[in-house]
Amino acid sequence: MATDIKSDKLATANDLSKMSYGNFINGKWVKSVTGKTFTSYNPANLNLSLGTFASSDITDVNNAVEAANNAFKSWRKTPAPVRAEIILKAGYLLETRKEEIAQIMVQEMGKVIKEARGDVQEAIDMAKYMAGEGRRLTGQTVPSELPNKFAMCVRSPMGVVGVITPWNFPIAIPSWKIFPALVSGNTVVIKPASDTPLCAIKFVEILAEAGIPDGVINLVTGSGSVVGMGLVDHPLVRAISITGSTDIGSRVAGRCGELMKKISCELGGKNAICVMDDADMELALEGALWGAFGTAGQRCTATSRIIVHEKIYKEFCHEFKAITSSLKIGNGLNPDVAIGPVINKEQLHSINKYVEIGKKEGATLLYGGNILNTGEFANGCFHEPTIFSDVNSKMRIAQEEIFGPVTAIMPVKNFAQAIEVANSTEFGLSLSMYTQNVNKAFSAIEELESGIVYINAPTIGAEIQLPFGGIKKTGNGHREAGTTAIEQFTEWKTVYIDYSGRLQKAQIDSFEDLEN
Repeated sequence: MATDIKSDKLATANDLSKMSYGNFINGKWVKSVTGKTFTSYNPANLNLSLGTFASSDITDVNNAVEAANNAFKSWRKTPAPVRAEIILKAGYLLETRKEEIAQIMVQEMGKVIKEARGDVQEAIDMAKYMAGEGRRLTGQTVPSELPNKFAMCVRSPMGVVGVITPWNFPIAIPSWKIFPALVSGNTVVIKPASDTPLCAIKFVEILAEAGIPDGVINLVTGSGSVVGMGLVDHPLVRAISITGSTDIGSRVAGRCGELMKKISCELGGKNAICVMDDADMELALEGALWGAFGTAGQRCTATSRIIVHEKIYKEFCHEFKAITSSLKIGNGLNPDVAIGPVINKEQLHSINKYVEIGKKEGATLLYGGNILNTGEFANGCFHEPTIFSDVNSKMRIAQEEIFGPVTAIMPVKNFAQAIEVANSTEFGLSLSMYTQNVNKAFSAIEELESGIVYINAPTIGAEIQLPFGGIKKTGNGHREAGTTAIEQFTEWKTVYIDYSGRLQKAQIDSFEDLEN
């Protein structure tokens, strides 16, 4: 395993490029049995790497799962408050290394430094929140229909959990999955995105330093088709938690269904802000800008549609174009930069393909639309923030997830049509309504078809103490964060204790019969 990067000496890209990293299995950093590696590159400058990483195969997966399964026997018997203390310590360690990890994240993933700090902060918050769950893990007690009989249900851990995480929130999302899984008494094998393996390694290093026992947390890097599906198919892996595209998530969920495994999917979105004619225009513009172009649009909750009342449509388009043109694009380590690069060349060209689709569909290209590849952008993956206007619900750019800095402004005649257009996609993650009318606000809460609804705020900005997830093709009904996160990683065990000293037959005997 490569030498740690100390928090008192922030790493430069040149430092990182010399590093070589293995898998974390049974408390040790080990090379892949394949001996093969891959390189993680800085999307702001593809000439800079962040080191080499193990390109693992199914043998590595088997070794990690075996270690996790062996560790489960003792970890599940460790009192939940004791498990929680380790998670809390990990949270404190994340706090002390927040700047170090944020700067690594900017170099590996591309998001701007303020957002990278927020990503780490989310993991800190989740550690503290889930540590509290270690003294809760609530069950239920209910009255029995029979005398001298006690009825309750308790939570039980499931065993080995496979965690498959994306690149866009490379510290926050692992924390959403791993902390509740661990506090519940499960052991974990994580397969991080191949675009951001270093962030995952830093996360696991912190858990190891916090005192997690050997085998309780394991990390295997490599491709989704080999490592990810290896976890899905392994007979000792009892549950899978994945965040990714709808296509990949549906394939994983289908396979888990065949194998009768518990599966939690957090997938795509096509989120919208609705701006009514009575909205606070300045607030709506600010929210739309942040929702559309934060993280260069690479969020499952990004505002890729802006639905605007026709009475204020022209004014909104004019003002939104003006404030978008003021955004500075560049390397996210520069504190003045608002939009960093997208994750890689493949995604860059996919985004630009949708720009061309929008043009062909007849939408008006109001601003941007170009790949930036000259001067300071020559070696990176930069795309201009892009605005389409005059978009209707039938266009592909209004229906398909683009996952980049592209948004579509859509005119509507009234509140009812705004709701209809907002609900017109196959996704249902995050929707927003800007209005100063309390009746419309509460109607929107009731009528918008999404797992998350914002009033007078953009479609991004979820907090860890509430459930996160969506409906329709955004997921399979599970929720991350909040107390509901525990549901993904526990099984219910119902317990009946009969202390009557005789056979009592539920639904057959009655209290009166037994009394006589």
